[in-house]
Amino acid sequence: MKQTVILKNKLFLYLTEFFAGMSVMAVELGASRLLAPYFSSSQIVWTIIIGTIMIAMALGNIYGGRSADKSPNPDRLYTRILIAAIWIALIPVVGKYIVLGISALLIFTVSNNFLIIAAFAACMVIFVFPLFLLGTVTPSLVKYAVDSLDDNGKTVGTLGAFNTIGSIIGTFVPTFVTIPAVGTSITFLIFSGILLVLAIVYFVNVRAGKKKVIVSVVIFALCCGLGYSDSFAFWEKNLTYEGESVYNYLQVSEDDTSVRLSTNVLFGVQSVYMKQDRLTGMYYDYAMAAPLMLADKNPSDMDVLILGMGTGTYATQCRKYLGDMNVEGVEIDEKITQLSRKYFSLSEDVPVTTYDGRAYLNAMDKKYDVIMVDAYQDITIPFQMSSVEFFTLVKDHLNEDGVMVVNMNMRGSGDGNINQYLSDTIGQVFDAEYTVDVANTTNRELFASNNPSIMENLQANTKQITNADLRNMMETVYADSTPYGKGDYILTDDKAPVELLGMQVIDQLIEEEVAYYKGIYERDGIQGVLNSL
Repeated sequence: MKQTVILKNKLFLYLTEFFAGMSVMAVELGASRLLAPYFSSSQIVWTIIIGTIMIAMALGNIYGGRSADKSPNPDRLYTRILIAAIWIALIPVVGKYIVLGISALLIFTVSNNFLIIAAFAACMVIFVFPLFLLGTVTPSLVKYAVDSLDDNGKTVGTLGAFNTIGSIIGTFVPTFVTIPAVGTSITFLIFSGILLVLAIVYFVNVRAGKKKVIVSVVIFALCCGLGYSDSFAFWEKNLTYEGESVYNYLQVSEDDTSVRLSTNVLFGVQSVYMKQDRLTGMYYDYAMAAPLMLADKNPSDMDVLILGMGTGTYATQCRKYLGDMNVEGVEIDEKITQLSRKYFSLSEDVPVTTYDGRAYLNAMDKKYDVIMVDAYQDITIPFQMSSVEFFTLVKDHLNEDGVMVVNMNMRGSGDGNINQYLSDTIGQVFDAEYTVDVANTTNRELFASNNPSIMENLQANTKQITNADLRNMMETVYADSTPYGKGDYILTDDKAPVELLGMQVIDQLIEEEVAYYKGIYERDGIQGVLNSL
């Protein structure tokens, strides 16, 4: 083995292990944020990320051990660290283009499990190689650090401890510090820079690798200075706001009529504020029927709770059209609440609690006339807000004859789809249940109560509405609503496979959306598709 002064000092070896472990976890968390705007942050995507990285690390461990035995030259290890650093620095420059390129390729060739396959392919292409290289660190360092069999246990244990401590720091710092403060791209660059400095210190000390160090520094500088962009939707122009929070990628856009929030690059609008007095054209209009389903109570006197407040679209529209009711919101993402005040004109007298919706109900005893559940995140609903236990908790927080309205974001088809599961589950808790499909969208609204007369109340209260647009909308809700027949697809805290159910609907939606372009692709190839865009 090549003997150097710096390697005789085991502290440097321990620091190498520490920063390698820290960088692995930071890249893993960065991977989740890079992929989430395109593929969601569901448990399935996390499983793909963790599984892919574990594969890379395992292969790196095997290769690193064999390489250290065959050619125990530390120059090789620190060259691998140098390459890993540059690869990680390139991720914010080219990563999103790779994601979209893979998606564009697969969307015409894959009919089922598109998100799973595309996310896995993106992980393999972008993240396997640098993490494979970092996976070689531990077995190589063991070779360099162990002097004799007398203290090999102590040395290996110390290396493992430094790796674990680095991994812990690499878990918390990106989530709570760098990603919220400076974004995913700079987070990749920060940890790439740490690895780069580590390798440079080694090569400077051994007076070797001058050319590779210079080339690496130049590439890293180019990544920092020229390639960095905090835009996931890089084709979008003139966005009002784009940024990240602990939970979401956030994009605010506006025109002369409305302001819109999206938390996913490729599809969907999660919140909207109408600049004029008009309906949104979205599911919020349908959901305004809930307060009108109560008899003998003026909507302006009602207490309304919104679980999944977003930027407050439902609260703003209800107050605008139904009266100055008492509205409270629960929103887990504090950054979204901040945006709601700044861009979406949410009234300051509407309190919003930063909390999980179910945890909030567990902590509060107050009862409400209307509770809206609008907790979809990315492509699915959090499992803890989809079960019999959760909807029982909602019912316990409703006044007598109170109404729950649930926004079901994806209108699935076929037996056993996610909306059927949600509807059957709610049917186990409430006596009356009605659903209505929102025109020109994939949304479905579900109204539930223990009062069997909620539709009769809606019809009677609609006649008292003076605003023509709202009256027409409520007449549409009444006419299109159908009673739901309870079934046996039940979600519980113990078993709620909402991610898989959500993926099934996404596959259906993608197949419907790309059917036209698939026909062109099969007939004229990729050039035909490009010409049709």
